[in-house]
Amino acid sequence: MCTTESDVLKQMSVRRPSDSERAVVFRGDGEPKTPGSILNGLAEIEGDGGLEADSYSRGGAVDRLEQQFAEMLRKEAAIFMPTGTLANHLAIRKHCGGKSRAVVQEQCHVYHDTGDCVTRLSGIHLIPLAKDRSSFSVEELAEVFEQSEDGRVSNPIGAVMIESPVRRQMGQIVTFDQIKAITDFCRTRAVPTHLDGARLYMMCAATGISPKAYAACFDTVYVSLYKYFGAPFGAILAGTSAFIEDLYHDRRMFGGGLALAWMAAALALRGIEGFAERLAAAMAQATALFERLNTLPGIAIGQFEHGSNMFPVVLEQDVNVETFVGALQEHEIFVAPGRDEFYLTVNTTLLRQTNDNLFDAFKASLK
Repeated sequence: MCTTESDVLKQMSVRRPSDSERAVVFRGDGEPKTPGSILNGLAEIEGDGGLEADSYSRGGAVDRLEQQFAEMLRKEAAIFMPTGTLANHLAIRKHCGGKSRAVVQEQCHVYHDTGDCVTRLSGIHLIPLAKDRSSFSVEELAEVFEQSEDGRVSNPIGAVMIESPVRRQMGQIVTFDQIKAITDFCRTRAVPTHLDGARLYMMCAATGISPKAYAACFDTVYVSLYKYFGAPFGAILAGTSAFIEDLYHDRRMFGGGLALAWMAAALALRGIEGFAERLAAAMAQATALFERLNTLPGIAIGQFEHGSNMFPVVLEQDVNVETFVGALQEHEIFVAPGRDEFYLTVNTTLLRQTNDNLFDAFKASLK
């Protein structure tokens, strides 16, 4: 798993990026958020007359956000959730109904990072497939279905969830062909599917496949609001009108009916404007930049077979990492090498400087 930014800051003298309009930050999926940037953003929206209060996460800016995402994902309806953990949990919970098993990837967030919340709070046991891999195959899934249904006591699968990109696999994606094969198989078995698409737009920028095309494969899809749309928190869960209609009761039951969700909704509404186009431009710029950087001695930037916006970096032994990182900071370029690994994560901050400037900065810093 990637070393966190806080770990890196303890290891070496790495400055946090400021609100500078020139700061290129090769870590995180979105532009860095600070108290100042959030407050300034809300003030700008209020100045434009765009802040609309909600009532415990219903109405106002929240309603507009839900409608916008339903349209963007070509789903009938959408609902605001305070966290992605709750969005995934409630999706699996409702899909399963009275069934007590759901299939997930062994590397996914729900399985590793939520304290077994789906099992402990909803009585649904997660069956993890594809240990240490990004995805399972249809054959693996079919075997689990057979074991669950044909055992001495039949215990059928209630839902199948796919996370993509997979953060524990350095942002690698489940290919569109794999997604289609898995969801088509589930459809023939009348088993609902859910996409943990927290970083859906990273995957779309990497593959050129639209969010609507990915969402169409699944019954429901979750997208994060705070990872790259500029909100301080929040998530969207989209699906059919029948699925979403009364889900706010479950949201409230789990303590998720926030009283002031308009803050996140308003910032996310602003953040989604032109985001897909900006991210696509950043990914194209990164491709050209990394090709140039690979001509320099001392650094090699690779690419995962099914990668999204994370790229592995190898520095030659004679390059002092701390000196290199500090030198880049003087050019307002921020990276976060870990103890044993180093990745450049592409986001829209890349558009703040030209490739000529960035190339010259890396070249000077390698010295």
